[in-house]
Amino acid sequence: MVGGGIVGIAAARELRLRHPDSSVVVLERERELATHQSGHSSGVIHAGIYYAPGSLKAKLCVEGARRLYEYCAEHGVDARRDGKVIVATDPSEISRLDELERRGLANGVPGLRRIDPGELREIEPHAAGIAALHSPATGVVDYRAVTRAMAADLESAGGTIVTGCQVTALSASGSAVSIEHSGGRTEAGRVVLCAGPWADRLAVADGADPDPRVVPFRGAYLRLKPERSDLVRANIYPVPDPDLPFLGMHLTRNPAGEVLLGPTALFVGARDAYRLRRVVPRDLAESLAWPGTRRMMRRFWRTGITEMRHAISMRSFVDECRRYVPELRLSDVERSEHSGVRAQAIARDGSLIDDFVVSETEHAVHVRNAPSPAATSSLALAELIADRLDAIA
Repeated sequence: MVGGGIVGIAAARELRLRHPDSSVVVLERERELATHQSGHSSGVIHAGIYYAPGSLKAKLCVEGARRLYEYCAEHGVDARRDGKVIVATDPSEISRLDELERRGLANGVPGLRRIDPGELREIEPHAAGIAALHSPATGVVDYRAVTRAMAADLESAGGTIVTGCQVTALSASGSAVSIEHSGGRTEAGRVVLCAGPWADRLAVADGADPDPRVVPFRGAYLRLKPERSDLVRANIYPVPDPDLPFLGMHLTRNPAGEVLLGPTALFVGARDAYRLRRVVPRDLAESLAWPGTRRMMRRFWRTGITEMRHAISMRSFVDECRRYVPELRLSDVERSEHSGVRAQAIARDGSLIDDFVVSETEHAVHVRNAPSPAATSSLALAELIADRLDAIA
């Protein structure tokens, strides 16, 4: 197993439980688990509303959320089922809200219902809109804590986790795969690669198609000052742009009790650009050289300008959130050190891949695209990964 994020650890745990006589080893490039996407989100447990019925996201998110709540209850991890509202503020958004409701009901999202402005105020007294959806099954959790619990399960079952072990190359020879890494070389009969921001590079190294390419988008957050945190009880979301796989800037009370505003979605020059100015020449060059990136930029250049404005101006950021929380003021917020980088797969034709992508080579399963709601879906996604690996045995 390559990758010690929540999906990689969940998949390794699943494989060890299925095959107790096999050796399961996780190689993680960082010193700690869940260092990247798993540990840099706002911690939302998604209910499965947004995703096209029949897609992997739709199938795995609803089941994954149910199993995640059960897992957290069994292992003493605090998972708060606080609920969420998706708020329409303009008549032009009603048809999109209708579509979200249709998708959520088709996907079997528990308790999802349309609410009017009065019911919205009962749930979130400071939110305002002309209509909304209420999802009582949405929650929050510390995904690092979940990953640690799964890692303990894996090690208790006899699995091994090696951190600080960056994989640099792999090659198939006969019935085995040779994995070169910072600690030397490992031979494996089968490999699962859940490398997040670096998934495409390892897939190509294993002979897979270079399409799609991972392109990083940085998500920045603001934070409500403690004395104004009563503006938000749980989760307030806008109606998202249907052409983008991002959910828009929302307000979330995270597991620590802070209310975060965000994230933005800004194209950046490094796959680990948690600081805006961080640039890795290879990362930037690969992103810009990919034909899909240029096509995506031509299509969404207005969105790109808006995201740059949000990244530069706190006032612009707050104005966006004020559409559905009108009492919000610039003086109510402060910069947050919390940020994330979404490893977004972009196809050669410029489309942003809006589903999980899991593919196979002769001896390996590659998780090529696993952004949100991958953490929510991790236990269900782990089963799919294990099934795929068993099928190529």
